[in-house]
Amino acid sequence: MPRLSREVALTHVDVGTFSPPVVLEVARGLGRLEAAGLTVTEHPATSSPGQFRELADGSLQVALTSPDNVLAYRFNPRNPLGTLLDARIVGALDRALGLGLYARPGLTAADLRGARVGVDVPQSGFALALYALAEQLGVPASDYELVALGSTPRRLEALLGGDCDATMLNAGNELVAEAAGCTLLAAAGERLAPYLGTVVAVVGDEHLDTARRLADVLTGVADEVLAGGLDDVVTDAARSRLGLDGDQARRHLARLRSPTEGLVAGGRVERAALATLVGLRRTYLPVVVDGRDAVDAALEEGSGLVDAR
Repeated sequence: MPRLSREVALTHVDVGTFSPPVVLEVARGLGRLEAAGLTVTEHPATSSPGQFRELADGSLQVALTSPDNVLAYRFNPRNPLGTLLDARIVGALDRALGLGLYARPGLTAADLRGARVGVDVPQSGFALALYALAEQLGVPASDYELVALGSTPRRLEALLGGDCDATMLNAGNELVAEAAGCTLLAAAGERLAPYLGTVVAVVGDEHLDTARRLADVLTGVADEVLAGGLDDVVTDAARSRLGLDGDQARRHLARLRSPTEGLVAGGRVERAALATLVGLRRTYLPVVVDGRDAVDAALEEGSGLVDAR
């Protein structure tokens, strides 16, 4: 009977994800989710508009997503859904885990001219990072063809299958690409830092407490990893969830601990990293409303972008 009452007390949460989150898998395997009164079902996102549509209609209660998505759906009235949402960041998870612009084997930066370049959607945060990295390599967006391919795992498949010539990869997908001979043209951690890659996000107040509990669990696990613990658990999770071999799993663990690309200590949302994202959006997708860019308000105190807790 005590076991049954414990199960009844658990809160079920549907969480939207992009690449399989190793930290969430570790939290589940260690029993940390259940200890916090949570059971989690992951729902892989096909695209960022799809993920936020499901947050808005309640199909998802929480998302592990790019903070740029939260920016877009909270402040930009021309976002892909065409409406503003009460979207907010509850906690930071990582600094994009090796995010970089990758090309098919044998291609160089010069080959970006005339190339088919895969993005989630042209308005997404990783797309904005791509525009910046390619421009730093001397190739403006007008010189290549954009192809909307959806989530990062889908873009990896497209890159390996020859359906695009270059794309943005991270979170273990880049390690698979490197093993297949793909070329890193530019790394976000080197050229765009400080950068924020994944956050815990929610729309509205109904599931805010649940999102906070999940963020606390993930932050606790992340802090343990950063402190040098859980090596075997993390590498096992990287192998099972990301399809990595032993060496790749160890490289992913090292990336999780990277101060420029890895997990964020304490789940802190740094203003400087948000400023990077705001700057990218103002540069590559400006939207002027009442004489100012729509995302300018994101950095103001009391903007509501980050959970006040």
